[in-house]
Amino acid sequence: MVHVLSSRILLRPTDPERSRQFYGQKLGLAVYREFGTGPERGTVYFLGGGFLEISGRSEPPAANGPGLWLQVEDVAAVHAELAEQGVEVLRPPVQEPWGLIEMWIADPDGHRIAVVEVPGDHPLRHRP
Repeated sequence: MVHVLSSRILLRPTDPERSRQFYGQKLGLAVYREFGTGPERGTVYFLGGGFLEISGRSEPPAANGPGLWLQVEDVAAVHAELAEQGVEVLRPPVQEPWGLIEMWIADPDGHRIAVVEVPGDHPLRHRP
């Protein structure tokens, strides 16, 4: 049995500084730690119960990697804030048939990010 102590999502962007600007400034993710020096240095951001590491460099296209799912309190407020900052909104907030309110954005390399609000009456908020 693998006993996992911590985990993180690793992204290898085509332009690390542009990605740090996106995740750190536009999304406002808090920095957990930084390592290395220069443009290839690594930055690890808090992602609620997990982490997102931006390090190294990828050749285009980098968007073949994982997608992200970020739960927020108020997706409409996040939509307004990100649109104002020029973040590419792939789809504005919509209440899905499964009850979540989802918006889709993209990072500078095209990685898709679901920004999700879980309404107060949704089953995810209640224990069976």
